[in-house]
Amino acid sequence: MDDAIQIGADGVRRCPWGLAAPEFQTYHDREWGRPVGTDERVFEKLCLEGFQSGLSWLTILRKRDGLRRAFAGFDPSEVARFTDTDVERLLGDSAIVRNRGKILATIGNARAAVRLWEQGMSLAGLLWSFEAPACEPALTVAALPDSTPESEAFSRELRRRGFVFVEPTNVYSAMQSLGVVNDHLDGCRFWVVCDDERRAFIRPR
Repeated sequence: MDDAIQIGADGVRRCPWGLAAPEFQTYHDREWGRPVGTDERVFEKLCLEGFQSGLSWLTILRKRDGLRRAFAGFDPSEVARFTDTDVERLLGDSAIVRNRGKILATIGNARAAVRLWEQGMSLAGLLWSFEAPACEPALTVAALPDSTPESEAFSRELRRRGFVFVEPTNVYSAMQSLGVVNDHLDGCRFWVVCDDERRAFIRPR
């Protein structure tokens, strides 16, 4: 697939990856790059990035509903109370990615998120504190970075606070999806949509 803007069958100009599968188009058009300010959504995205490690993002999109059901809607307060019995239950659930390390990481990350709350902090607020100044949109996917100084700093801070599976590339992918950056390509119809939403968005603290 070409690396620059593509025009879909509906005449809409999109980032090329948004046309790679129906699930990608829905994700690209309705979610990716839209600013998010709730701890549950931020926690979910960080966990999904961890589950995606070694797999395709399409696999995760197709299993996301199953993962949401299995992990109590990614409510950190609920997941933090999961026990060894829950781990064994999850390992038998074909609707999710059945990897013990990733399951344990999700539970551990929920506990880390709860510790943030106990310290009067917000996971979403922590995420948005690493927002970089806006820049001009890229022309091609290849021109987008795999990580940035901000994602590297956020990764370090998350790891310092007990989170795992939060390497700079995973974290940057989450930042792209959660609207902390607008990495839709120049000419993509949804760059403007996301830019407008980001301008109106009240950053969490």
